[in-house]
Amino acid sequence: MTQDELKQLVGQAAADYVNANVPQGAVIGVGTGSTANCFIDALAASKDRYLGAVSSSVATTARLQSHGFRVFDLNDIESLTVYVDGADEIDAQGAMIKGGGGALTREKIVASVADVFVCIADASKRVDVLGQFPLPIEVVPMARTAIGRRVSALGGVPVLRVQKDGSPYLTDNGNEILDVKGLRISDPCGFEALVNAWPGVVTVGLFAERGADLCLLGTETGVERIDYPKR
Repeated sequence: MTQDELKQLVGQAAADYVNANVPQGAVIGVGTGSTANCFIDALAASKDRYLGAVSSSVATTARLQSHGFRVFDLNDIESLTVYVDGADEIDAQGAMIKGGGGALTREKIVASVADVFVCIADASKRVDVLGQFPLPIEVVPMARTAIGRRVSALGGVPVLRVQKDGSPYLTDNGNEILDVKGLRISDPCGFEALVNAWPGVVTVGLFAERGADLCLLGTETGVERIDYPKR
């Protein structure tokens, strides 16, 4: 199967999971990226079961609304039963690197209030140690160089994310992203806490303290469900 076919497979599996486990009339938390888009497309057939969704990005909001979903502001929601999102990498404990699509801050906020975090990914995203995929760090623009020096001191290579015209990529929050190459993150929770404490960091794309509760992993033989122990 191609990677696109695997994404569609896990998108449908996630829609099936939500329909089987989430009560009618609930609000669904939805992530950002191509795999999350496959989930949105698959869930659209049963959208009338749900009150609506909370979105993690402008792009996801547009996708949801194109299918007729009502999109809520998180501030207007009392509880969130489930959050479904992809990952750039995921390890055996359910810790992830996320943020390749640039929505890491809003993704982390929505994930933090959900009862269950369902990661959907293809098998290429499963790793023994996080760090082969560059780690995104969303930073306040004036702190970019200072954060870059801190990253370099730890052995990482920070690269400013840019658009096609060479200008800095800006998140939906108006911040910049450093993509850090060359890391081997053996202690995801510790590294997440360390980077989050640096002044000027908005969010680091490590989802370890609040990692996935389960993963629906697309493989050549079908969808593998992996459950992770509660933290």
